[in-house]
Amino acid sequence: MLLILGLGYAGRAVAAAARAAGWEVAGTTRDGANGTLAFADAAPAIARATHLLITAPPDEAGADPVLALHRAAIAAAPALRWVGYLSSTVVYGDRGGGWVREDTPPAPSGPRGLRRVAAERAWTALAGRFAVDLFRLAGIYGPGRSVLDELRAGRARCIAKPGHAFGRIHRDDIARAVLAAAGSAQPGGVRTFNLADDEPAESAVVLAHAAGLLGLPPPRPVPFAEAVASMSPMARSFWAENRKVASRATQAALGIGWRHPSYREGLAAILAEERGEGLPEQGEIRRP
Repeated sequence: MLLILGLGYAGRAVAAAARAAGWEVAGTTRDGANGTLAFADAAPAIARATHLLITAPPDEAGADPVLALHRAAIAAAPALRWVGYLSSTVVYGDRGGGWVREDTPPAPSGPRGLRRVAAERAWTALAGRFAVDLFRLAGIYGPGRSVLDELRAGRARCIAKPGHAFGRIHRDDIARAVLAAAGSAQPGGVRTFNLADDEPAESAVVLAHAAGLLGLPPPRPVPFAEAVASMSPMARSFWAENRKVASRATQAALGIGWRHPSYREGLAAILAEERGEGLPEQGEIRRP
């Protein structure tokens, strides 16, 4: 059984793809609504699970919420073979626009990255009896969560910072990579995967392309120096770091290619799904 501890945006996508591939799937939410398990009551499901996927970020104090509450249950789970942890490319810190790969050592530049590195280390410390895979995710987007929605709602803000290109990853490519990893892990091993598309791009470029798809005028570019004064602390931390994330080794190791290798394919797929043209095929990934 695959147990997903945190049925948020990415977790729900993994759950849907896993069920379609023949997995038995269960998942938690904070309160256990709508047929899910309550996070606090997940210990019996952990005891049954063969595979765990952790999607919850560390809290503001740096503690991993899953380990804080369920460490003993995970350590004692008799059938557990694999743990996947959804981390973030923020662990690489600022690289001045340079490239990072799966074997690039983490060098976090701020508190969010430091917390993520601590969580990754806490999970890898448990490897031995079961495999641990770390997935470092770029900016997540997909249906209901993309610049298309921001443009339609009139909330899109075009921040112009030349040279600040970054990667993204479509929701469905996250699900595909996670299932490929869960089905190919070796007992006791630790692997690191970068989930980022093949074409880092500046925010203004992506917004202009999305506006063209919708037949809307692109938002007026706002220079970064002007925009930064009204940014949230999280937004400031994002724009303070500049790196490009390579994922060719991840795709090769998992035997997959991204269905949405750039924002162009990803945004086109979102519009196709909105028109009822169906979800993209998930390939021949099946339960191990």
